[in-house]
Amino acid sequence: MKAVIYARYSSDNQREESIEGQIRECTAFAEKNGITILRHYIDRAFSAKTDNRPEFQNMIKDSAQGLFDIVLVWKLDRFSRNRYDSAHYKAILPRRRFRKAPRAS
Repeated sequence: MKAVIYARYSSDNQREESIEGQIRECTAFAEKNGITILRHYIDRAFSAKTDNRPEFQNMIKDSAQGLFDIVLVWKLDRFSRNRYDSAHYKAILPRRRFRKAPRAS
């Protein structure tokens, strides 16, 4: 199974380390479940209140080409904080499995 990781932080108050942590958790989940990570889509200092995020939009475009099967996110609010956008984009990815990587214990 092929996957991509979507990671983001929303403000200057957060740091690059938050991206590294998200990727680390998602990668650990993928390794544990035999999932191959193809690419990371990373938006720095972009809110998820709208879908106006460059790497998020690139990920959606790439999904239409069937480049991957799964989108992994560390936490669902990394994908979207807007209920409409969340439902809309999950519907756009109908054949893709959308998964939240659980936090390591």
